[in-house]
Amino acid sequence: MRIKNKYNLFLVEDCAQSHGASYKNQMTGTFGDIGCFSFYPTKNLGAYGDGGCITTNNYEIANKIKLLRNYGSSKKYFNEIQGFNSRLDELQAGLLNIKLSKYNILLTNRLKIANYYLKNIKNPLLLLPKIQDHSIHVFHLFVIQSESRDKLQAYLESFGIGTIIHYPIPPHLSSAYKELGYTIGSFPITEKFSKTILSLPLFDFMTIREAKYIVKVLNSFE
Repeated sequence: MRIKNKYNLFLVEDCAQSHGASYKNQMTGTFGDIGCFSFYPTKNLGAYGDGGCITTNNYEIANKIKLLRNYGSSKKYFNEIQGFNSRLDELQAGLLNIKLSKYNILLTNRLKIANYYLKNIKNPLLLLPKIQDHSIHVFHLFVIQSESRDKLQAYLESFGIGTIIHYPIPPHLSSAYKELGYTIGSFPITEKFSKTILSLPLFDFMTIREAKYIVKVLNSFE
């Protein structure tokens, strides 16, 4: 925010996975000029199909976004600017409204599982996520790190525990951005994380019993 204010910049928050998270009692999506949330089905607040929303306190930006999402039109057949077809359909909106009313229940259970992981995973070969001071983390994912990530993933799989790597290929090394000329070594920290990160199971209505089993297996990994 200091950089934004110093140079008179616009700030766009990527809030795709942070529904309900906060820093110093201020919710994500309220710091910048706009906040961009995803309602993809696997998100903490997910629909049953694709969707998303933008939050803003700026009426000019809000009106521009409303135009852009609806063919650039505020009145049917009158197109003021070039826009898109990006409306959230009524079915998804209705389902999200119901889920939003129960969101605190879903979030409380998710945090219960995450806190159990944090308190009970004791394997020194594993690096656990940390929560920044003055923050509320909503744990869309619970990502650990291991220098033997692939071995660990196979080990967990042998006990019937599925895991996911978010993400195995850093963006700068993907074919989509090869014209930028980045190579292995361009972003060493990102590349290291891509080889060590592993997302543990964490989902709505997961039970402590399931978490205990996963922790037991993790703590036995050598």
